[in-house]
Amino acid sequence: MKRRELLRLVAAGSLGSIASGNFGGVLPSSISNTAGLKKPVSVYITWASHDELSDNVPLTEELAMKQFEALLFLKNHGVKFDYFLLDMFWFDKHEGFRKFRKEYWPNGPDRWLLACKENGIKPGLWITTNITGWTTDPWMLARPEWKDSAGGRLDLVMSLHYGDFLKYHIDTMQMWVDRGIQMFKFDFADFTAATSVTRKLYTPDELIQKNEDAWFDALKEFRHKNPDVVLLAYNGYGGDSADTFPEFKKTVKLKWLEVFDSLYCGDPRPADVPCHNFWRAKDIYSDHMVRQYTFNGVPMKRIDNTAFMIGTTGTCYYRKKQAWKGMLLLSAARGGWMNTYYGNLDLLDEDDAKWFAKIQNMYYDLQQFGQFSCFGNIPGTGNPYGFVAENNAGTLLTFVNPSQKFKTIEMPQTEFKEKLLMFCDNGYSPVLTENSITLGPEQMALVGTGKYADRSYFLGIQNDVVIPEEITPLEVDVKLPAQNRATITVNYTSKNDLRIIFSQKTTEGRPLRISGGSPPDGVSMGNLLSINVFQDKRQIPLKINYDKQIWSGLSWAVAEIENKNFKKEKPLIIQYTVTDPQKRECVIEGKVYEVKYKQT
Repeated sequence: MKRRELLRLVAAGSLGSIASGNFGGVLPSSISNTAGLKKPVSVYITWASHDELSDNVPLTEELAMKQFEALLFLKNHGVKFDYFLLDMFWFDKHEGFRKFRKEYWPNGPDRWLLACKENGIKPGLWITTNITGWTTDPWMLARPEWKDSAGGRLDLVMSLHYGDFLKYHIDTMQMWVDRGIQMFKFDFADFTAATSVTRKLYTPDELIQKNEDAWFDALKEFRHKNPDVVLLAYNGYGGDSADTFPEFKKTVKLKWLEVFDSLYCGDPRPADVPCHNFWRAKDIYSDHMVRQYTFNGVPMKRIDNTAFMIGTTGTCYYRKKQAWKGMLLLSAARGGWMNTYYGNLDLLDEDDAKWFAKIQNMYYDLQQFGQFSCFGNIPGTGNPYGFVAENNAGTLLTFVNPSQKFKTIEMPQTEFKEKLLMFCDNGYSPVLTENSITLGPEQMALVGTGKYADRSYFLGIQNDVVIPEEITPLEVDVKLPAQNRATITVNYTSKNDLRIIFSQKTTEGRPLRISGGSPPDGVSMGNLLSINVFQDKRQIPLKINYDKQIWSGLSWAVAEIENKNFKKEKPLIIQYTVTDPQKRECVIEGKVYEVKYKQT
């Protein structure tokens, strides 16, 4: 089972449930006294430099130490790092998270732990909550001590309130703390876990409550004994990460903030807002998830948005460091104190390091001593929104226009008159006035006021995201000749390029995500969401950015046609075909725009 299917099962409750309980919007009064960071921290996490869920790249000692050297390089050029966390698959599957994987760490973790100690970096480890696998080849074999706790799917989900798994698990964590580990990332929680015994004794709701209570109490005691150890909560602790449908529900139990220092809000993936620039769609997804968690009452500083992920593996769609600056800026602008950075740090050079450090220096101070808030629309609506970071000296205003239109966005109120356009995408130059900013389609920008209006804070242009100078919708008739197919005929005589956008929804109106599976064996999206354009039976070449193996699925396809590649006096036949491995019926929408880019 690959990553997308696993996360779908967690969200649906087949592997983990958040289906019952009180989802209040008011934080328990004890939270501030039990969990939560004292100040913003910078955490490097190895996932995306390795990946055995959406790829076949193992976590080896060599890989980890290469990233550690890259971390030190960046640190020596001003980038802040407090923690270095080894993500999933560091462990020997026979040893219950108590030993490292022998074939990749022949001498165990000593070299890595020593390097952390010598360089003032605190080490951390990924660890499951209570799921030990999801196929007949689990990634962790059950220990004899766990046999009374085993249940759930293929007996790979451990009860947290029955048997000896919980005690063994807490003892394992304490063992690693005694070796110097200062952070744990907890993933894959299933609070529906039941054994053959407990399934007969309790109702499903009672099982959830008993598992949650046992885990909560154990972590509370563990925190009391180890007050300096930081705990991160990932999959299974709430939230709806499946898509960006703009209708929020109360799905996060705020009680977890009493024992975890942060709650993550979903692995980065494309939003259901179509974008010609694929990486901007990923920005919009994480923005949407942060808004969902604030709706649930989670303070922005306690949300780990997990969005900064550069790397060479399938989990980040082989992104490398494309459009990394906007991604980094937004990850800081969302206000979380758990600043996590994933993937291949070795992709960043000295100039990158200086830019990285500049972002941290601006935002970490605001995170600790300023105030953060959201404004505008829910990102999943496809309409403009943004984030505000402010203190008594100035304000940082981040704007995002996810639509396919030029949008003038009203400036959030600020007491400062001085304003500076600090950062934006390439192409169209945003128009900044006293009370508003005008952005092009899919464009983001950062505006500074007060002390941040000084040119010393200028961050430049993101050259690898290019915004058109003009965009105009064309009137087209979308025909549906067969199920999951659409055709548009365009008689176009202008001299500009064309942007074609298709999206598909379920018959109930939710985004319909299609996936062909994960790399390296997955089917690429261009074969499943296929746009083809013909003129006089000749196929026209297209510029597309979505044709990737996408484990999380995709509900849209966008292509551009350069004007030089077709004749003006004859019609263009645009065809869209959705090939769904699950054979679901969908409703297709199609649009065509005339676009003009700045001449270079």
